[in-house]
Amino acid sequence: MLVAGFPAGSFQTNCFVVAPDEGGPCVVVDPGQEAEEPLRKVLAERKLSPVAVLLTHGHLDHMWSVTPVCDGDDIPAWIHPEDRFMLADPLKGVGEMGSQLAAMYPGLEFREPKQVETLTDGATLDLAGLSLTVDHTPGHTRGSVVFRSATEDGAPFVLAGDTLFQGGIGRTDLPGGSLEEMMTSLQTKLLSLPDETAVLPGHGQPTTIGDERHTNPFLQGPQNAPGRNL
Repeated sequence: MLVAGFPAGSFQTNCFVVAPDEGGPCVVVDPGQEAEEPLRKVLAERKLSPVAVLLTHGHLDHMWSVTPVCDGDDIPAWIHPEDRFMLADPLKGVGEMGSQLAAMYPGLEFREPKQVETLTDGATLDLAGLSLTVDHTPGHTRGSVVFRSATEDGAPFVLAGDTLFQGGIGRTDLPGGSLEEMMTSLQTKLLSLPDETAVLPGHGQPTTIGDERHTNPFLQGPQNAPGRNL
């Protein structure tokens, strides 16, 4: 299995390309700000053809480039229905930060891709020769999800978005966020996974469930901090 990633834009959001192998179909996960050019480079180098874009949630740092990527290749975007509204108006998803971002990036305009599919908890997506399980993990946003799969030799991994980071968790103080729901999602959907499960987060470096179980300060008891990143 091929998993290639790169941090995109000023938010340094990890965009991932996942495929069974080089020279065939693939899926793209979370194409953020300024992701188009480096994404095209990865696709060309690996001779890959995207068949879908998967979004872990609707914040604009994760879906900034979803419409040009999807419409450019005539492929659908997959997103949980509770975050779909942000495809057309992502500033609604960041509360008071919306006015700051609008001032930083004047003239911002977003719209849904031409094709949009919705994700459901527990669903299995069979795309590009891959099998990915969807887990709904509200807490960072109402529609946050993670995608679970395994390599051909059975090594499990999870594309965790902004639910779990190396040494941290996603912030819960934006519209739709909930610390209580975040902790429930972490306990029932992520910490229930085997320790050897590789975690590919929305920001920062890869980690494992085992490392986070034993070292992540946000998972050691009652949480009082809101987390980090959009």
